[in-house]
Amino acid sequence: MSLQLPRRAAGKRGIPRTAALVVLGLSTLFLAGCSDETAAGRLAMPDPASEQGEHILNLWQGAWIAALITGGLVWGLIFYATWRFRRRSADDPIPVQTRYNLPLEIFYTIAPVIMVIVFFNHTVKTQNLVLEESERPDHTVYVVGQKWSWTFNYVEEPAGDGKVLFEAGTGSYIPKLVLPVGETTRFELRSPDVIHDFGVPGFLMKMDVIPGRNNHYEIKPTAEGTYRGACYELCGTYHSRMLFTVDVVSPEEYEDYLEELAATGKNDADDIVEGPAGAYQPAGMHEDEETS
Repeated sequence: MSLQLPRRAAGKRGIPRTAALVVLGLSTLFLAGCSDETAAGRLAMPDPASEQGEHILNLWQGAWIAALITGGLVWGLIFYATWRFRRRSADDPIPVQTRYNLPLEIFYTIAPVIMVIVFFNHTVKTQNLVLEESERPDHTVYVVGQKWSWTFNYVEEPAGDGKVLFEAGTGSYIPKLVLPVGETTRFELRSPDVIHDFGVPGFLMKMDVIPGRNNHYEIKPTAEGTYRGACYELCGTYHSRMLFTVDVVSPEEYEDYLEELAATGKNDADDIVEGPAGAYQPAGMHEDEETS
């Protein structure tokens, strides 16, 4: 028994050391995530270029911080128990085996439920923020996803003089969507054929484009630049061709762009332009493949 005393004392001194290591590790992770200016600070999330994206980034970072705290606590307890209660020699007696521990069982049942409720609450709050609608957005764009490209319809714009201005993609042309920085644009999502998904990673937003359902959401860009977009729903054989670019420009440049569309005489229509199903059939594609 005399040999047991030094070991017990060492074990007690080891508790603060273990806790200090856990706290140090968590602190390092938190400090790495303090700045949104770096990819490490954003925890691999793209730099948000929209007001709505900021809310999504905050949810992403909060979820990771909560997960790291939980993981750090669990790992710390595992390593501490492994080290503190290890069998030091063959002569050490086997510890008392506890079969039931009601307080502990209640804790590890209730704690995950509380965590799920907290995650759900923050997720719903963020969803409500990013899907909040303006009473009257500054601009409205009807986004039509069709096999296998996109059509962007600018409605109720002064440059259109009562007509709809549009930009349509083809098999040899990736369409461009132009948005004014600092102004709210509402996307009305439409599809004449199958389910697509309209997404721009730079905005941290995407939404399904479903036939027969009028989905919509709003974006307020916060930084000028060129961003890439794509279809994020496996919609068919040439899904990978459904690409587009987004140019976020000043309000003055946005108006100039719409005037250029109107001046061509080929990019205006009396109603929303929906690309017909099968508008793009790459070489070698048979009609029965398109309609299957």
